[in-house]
Amino acid sequence: MPSPESRTVEQAVHAALTGVIDPEIRKPVTELDMVESVTAGDDGRVHVVIRLTIVGCPASDRIERDVRQAAESVAGSGMADVTLTVMTPEQRAALTERLRGGRAARGNPFGPGSLTRVIAITSGKGGVGKSTITANLAVALAARGLSVGLVDADVHGFSIPGLLGLVDEAGVAARPTRVDEMILPPVAHGVKVISIGMFVEPSEPGGRASSVAVAWRGPMLHRTLNQFLTDVYFGDLDVLLVDLPPGTGDVAISLGQLLPNAEVVVVTTPQPAAADVAERSGVVARQTGQRIVGVVENMAGFVQPGGEVLDLFGSGGGALVAERLSEGQTAPVPLIASVPLSIALRQGGDAGTPVVIAAPDDPAARAIEHIAAHLAALPRELEGRRLDVSVR
Repeated sequence: MPSPESRTVEQAVHAALTGVIDPEIRKPVTELDMVESVTAGDDGRVHVVIRLTIVGCPASDRIERDVRQAAESVAGSGMADVTLTVMTPEQRAALTERLRGGRAARGNPFGPGSLTRVIAITSGKGGVGKSTITANLAVALAARGLSVGLVDADVHGFSIPGLLGLVDEAGVAARPTRVDEMILPPVAHGVKVISIGMFVEPSEPGGRASSVAVAWRGPMLHRTLNQFLTDVYFGDLDVLLVDLPPGTGDVAISLGQLLPNAEVVVVTTPQPAAADVAERSGVVARQTGQRIVGVVENMAGFVQPGGEVLDLFGSGGGALVAERLSEGQTAPVPLIASVPLSIALRQGGDAGTPVVIAAPDDPAARAIEHIAAHLAALPRELEGRRLDVSVR
């Protein structure tokens, strides 16, 4: 029977373990029932047994290190031993049920009535930098203290994993962890991310997984988006961003069916000729019942070293799209920001370190921060109640 002194040490260690966060689920290991036992000997040495969710858990090294540090903060340096085991199927099932909060498996937690603000980022055509804006916006919102998830719904042209540094030198994206039927998304820069790019394999030995073409049609695209929303465990999010493919195809229509309460931001470029196609993407969103909350003009004037602005792609396109989309809504659709052409923005995307982190004083970073501030402050209606996701 342990002595009173040993019991005191065990209680103190258990308390210290509340500060150990599972890096995938983002909750304390004590809350997840991962602490099987804490025992302290009369010599002051502590032994902690931790249950991992699955065999080969990719976060096992980090969890073991953090548990040891927490235990040694009580017992002293070198006075803690950590043993890793694996949950039984029954324990795993209990964990997934607890994480779902009693919701049925394969239920969509982001439908009408959800406290999570869903923002879809769309564009009329490709090549306007929509995914770059989305990735940076997600990181900027997370840096404001919000809990943020990001779904890369651009199945045919997925690029979010690379933009957020989740791709290795071989072009292989970080893999989600599966706990039974639950998928735990990788986390980058404080954002929980899921993308079809995390599931593809090279089409030939030695090939790059990031270059694989996904040749799917409507039904498969719908099922994939639905699985991202139902099987992926995002936890309690303040904001869920969805990076849509360009245009007005199957995924945009599926999003309207699966997330009818989503708010939409339209990304366009400065040339007036781009206004027509950008407007069409907003019109489709409105037809599916979604609300357009703003327009972002990307690739705006390039600020030269002397301060002169060079409008390589013209000007006025963003304001024109906002004006046209305002005609279909009671409240006007604002041009939230014009993001200038930026070498740092491009470099950050290539390196997997968003410009809002790598070069926060860059004009493009400041413009994206403005977009994040604008969206975080927007109130919305939910079952007759007014919400403000910027308050935590």
